Amino acid sequence: MSLVVTTDFEIQRAQPPALPLATDDYNKAYQDQLNNVLRLYFNRIQNILNQLNTNGIQPPLTNYTVATLPFASVSGKGARAFVTDALAPVFGATVVTGGAVAVPVYSDGINWKVG
Repeated sequence: MSLVVTTDFEIQRAQPPALPLATDDYNKAYQDQLNNVLRLYFNRIQNILNQLNTNGIQPPLTNYTVATLPFASVSGKGARAFVTDALAPVFGATVVTGGAVAVPVYSDGINWKVG
């Protein structure tokens, strides 16, 4: 699969197409050209959206200590962060402070879990 989004600014560069000028009367050739231009544009937008959905492009995570993590309930279920002082982390367990292990964490809506 070739990547459509190759830089951070690729989405901003997806400009609307220059549409062909309309004719006064119905013209099949014009209509076909218009449809092709729009099809190419919407295919590009769809490819970008598909890549964002499948590649999981995510913003960089902020480093926290367990004590400075925002409340999991406020962050919302599925929120992600990174802690630098976890104690003996076990995947899926609630993160505990007091160690020196750096691990990613996620919110289950109530607690921050290791993972």
